Amino acid sequence: MKILGIGVDIVKNKRIASLINNKRFISRTFGKNEIKFLKKNTNKTNFFSKRFAAKEALAKSIGTGFRNNLNLKDIEILNNKQGKPFYNNSKKIDTIIKKKFKIKNYNLFLSISDENEYSIAFAIIQNK
Repeated sequence: MKILGIGVDIVKNKRIASLINNKRFISRTFGKNEIKFLKKNTNKTNFFSKRFAAKEALAKSIGTGFRNNLNLKDIEILNNKQGKPFYNNSKKIDTIIKKKFKIKNYNLFLSISDENEYSIAFAIIQNK
């Protein structure tokens, strides 16, 4: 198994705090499942900050950033029953990764963390 791409991003939580009351920002940046999951979370700022950083980290790991019809909303971050975050792999992301790296199967790994001022995410794309 080979690592095809890595990406990291850090976000100042205050920056996201100033945007989360803007419904247009939320609807253009986050998917329905992410918004639905927010209802279970008490710290909206850090919740959205970590996910924003995770979206940026995946775009960096692909190596394209947000180009070629890849948008923030296309990348969705969910949590499993134990709380571990993961990328909700959509058909669009699947197609982009397979085409970019010329592969058939891959794994996505995500780690996110936050403190009072900052949130950070680290993404890895690995060939199966």
